[in-house]
Amino acid sequence: MRVAAAALTVVAVLAGCAPGGSGQAGGAVDAGYEAGDGSFKTWAPDERGEPVEHTGTTYAGDEVNLADWRGDVVVLNFWYAACPPCRAEAPDLKKIHEDYTGEGVHVLGVNPRDEARTAQAFERTFSVPYPSLHDQGARAVAALEGVVPLQAMPSTVVLDDEGRVAARVLGQADPSVLRGLIDDVLAEEA
Repeated sequence: MRVAAAALTVVAVLAGCAPGGSGQAGGAVDAGYEAGDGSFKTWAPDERGEPVEHTGTTYAGDEVNLADWRGDVVVLNFWYAACPPCRAEAPDLKKIHEDYTGEGVHVLGVNPRDEARTAQAFERTFSVPYPSLHDQGARAVAALEGVVPLQAMPSTVVLDDEGRVAARVLGQADPSVLRGLIDDVLAEEA
């Protein structure tokens, strides 16, 4: 009986990790990542916690301190190169960066998995115009503990002008949803 139960558990686990999955919530597909379902959550200004504190180094070697961007909206996108939804959303994030830069919005990638060469190849392939932090040790993920599960890649977080988490998307962000979340946070400043 125990052997049968153990075999069923192994089959269930392996089925969840099989390549070519549908990308449904909680399912794992392709390169061992757990896909989010594109769901989003928002927090009203009076429900937001403390500002996110994090300083990191980009793949280009520049230091970025989130505190330096207080007063602006920040879009943090957690990604890695072998993640198919990360690749699929890269053109949308590029366009969002281009459209919102003049409006006081910063887009910042956060990569907790890839070495520099791999991440930079991704950035060249997709002409990524904004920086990405080399988040070795997942320190940025830890700074967002309870908001960004490391296994749900990609994940996108919108920080308000005080650096507090205002919204989160788990999985590939629908560009119209992400734009709406950014617009809502920008409207709070008006």
